[in-house]
Amino acid sequence: MSINRQEFARRRQELMGIMGPNSIAILPAAPEHIRNRDVEYPYRPSSDFWYLTGFDEPEAVMVLMPGREHGEYVMFCRERDRTMEIWNGYRSGPEGVVNDFDADDAFPIGDIDEILPGLLEGRERVYYDLGMDAEFDRRLMGWVNSIRDRVRSGAQPPGEFVALAHHLHDMRLFKSAAEIKLMRKAASISAGAHVRAMQAVKPGMMEYQLEAEYIHEFMRHGSRSPAYPSIVGGGANGCILHYIDNRQKLKEGDLVLVDAGCELEMYASDITRTFPVNGSFSKPQQALYELVLASQYAAIEATHPDNHWNVPHEQVVNILTQGLLDLGLLKGEFNELVETEGYRRFFMHRTGHWLGLDVHDVGDYRVQDQWRQLEPGMALTVEPGLYVAPDDDTVDEQWRGIGIRIEDDVVVTKDGCEVLTHEVPKDVAEIERLMKGG
Repeated sequence: MSINRQEFARRRQELMGIMGPNSIAILPAAPEHIRNRDVEYPYRPSSDFWYLTGFDEPEAVMVLMPGREHGEYVMFCRERDRTMEIWNGYRSGPEGVVNDFDADDAFPIGDIDEILPGLLEGRERVYYDLGMDAEFDRRLMGWVNSIRDRVRSGAQPPGEFVALAHHLHDMRLFKSAAEIKLMRKAASISAGAHVRAMQAVKPGMMEYQLEAEYIHEFMRHGSRSPAYPSIVGGGANGCILHYIDNRQKLKEGDLVLVDAGCELEMYASDITRTFPVNGSFSKPQQALYELVLASQYAAIEATHPDNHWNVPHEQVVNILTQGLLDLGLLKGEFNELVETEGYRRFFMHRTGHWLGLDVHDVGDYRVQDQWRQLEPGMALTVEPGLYVAPDDDTVDEQWRGIGIRIEDDVVVTKDGCEVLTHEVPKDVAEIERLMKGG
C-alpha cells in the first residue's frame, strides 16, 4: 500500500480535530452495484470512505468519535465467512479491521442496529452527508428518532447535523507527499500509454483498437482500470466532448482525440492528446492545434500560488479568442467577444478541474464568492480545447470537424507547478517525429 497506515491515522485525527468534542462522524461504504442480472460491477470503494480508512470492502460503516474513552475509531464490517470467501474472496472481519486497519474497535455489520444508537446518544453533532444514500439516511434517522422517543427517560439525542463533506473535501484538496508520489506514477503510466498509442495508430484502425493499446499499457504497469471511460474520437468524433462509443474507423487525414488516464491505487490520472492518424498534421489542423497549445502553455505558466483558480482559464480565453479572430473563425471586437463569451462556439468548457481520488476531484472552486487562491499541494488538470462542428457552415470548410484538446495534470508548488504528465509529447514536431519512428 503506497499510502501507509500512519497517513490514514493522521487524516482521521485531523478530521476529528476539526469536528471537536462531543461529536460523531458516520460514513458508510459505497454499496455494490449490479451490472446486469446477477453480474456485479467490480467493487470500488467510495473515495471519502477509502481516504479515511484504506478499507476496500463493501457493507462497512466507519464511525469517528473524538474523545471517546474506549476508542475514537469504530468500524462495522462483514464477519469472516468461509463459504462466502471461497466464492467471492477474502474478508477482513472485525478482528482484521482492528489488526490491519487500526480501528480501535470493530463489530459485525449485522449488529449495527443494536450498537450505533448507543454511540449516537449523548453526542451533540452528527457529521454525515444526507442525501447520498437514501437507505442509510432512513436507518440513521430511525436510530436518532429512537433516542428522541426516550428523551423523557433522560436520553440525549443529537441536536445538530453537519455536512461531513464540507470539511473532508477541503482536506482531500491538499495532497500529501505520498499522494503526489502515487499520482506521479499514475501519470507516468498514462503518459507511456499515450506514447504507445501514437506509435501504434494507423488509418483503418478502429477507435476501440486504439483504446485497447491504452488499457493494455495501464494494466501491464499495475493499474487495474482506467480512471474513467476512455474517449477515443477520430475526426469529427473529437468534437463530442464525452464521446465514449469508440466504434468508428480512424481515417486517413483525420486527427484522433484521446482522453485517457489510468487509476492507480485509487488515484486518477487524466491526459488528453490529439494527434494525426497518418502521422502528419495538415495546415489547418496544425494552425488550430498550435493555438490550443499556446493557450495551454500560458495556463500552465499561470498555475502558481500568486494566482487564483480562474487566472489560467482567463489566459486561455484571451489567447484562443485572439487566435480565432486571426484565423477568421470569429469576427468582431476582441473585448466584446471575451465579455459576451463569443468564443464558446468553439471552446465551451472550463480549462481544468481538481484531480485526485476522483478524476473530477472534490474541493470548492470559490470561497466566500471569490475564486479560490491556488496553494501548494493542490492537483488539477489544464485542458484547453477547440471544437469546430462538422456542420458549422459559418466557417471555412477547411476547419470543419476538427476537434482538439490538450490536457496535462499538474500539482501546485511553492513557486509554480509541477507537470506530472510531462513524459508524453505535445509539440507538433515532437509528435510527428515520434509517430514516424524518430
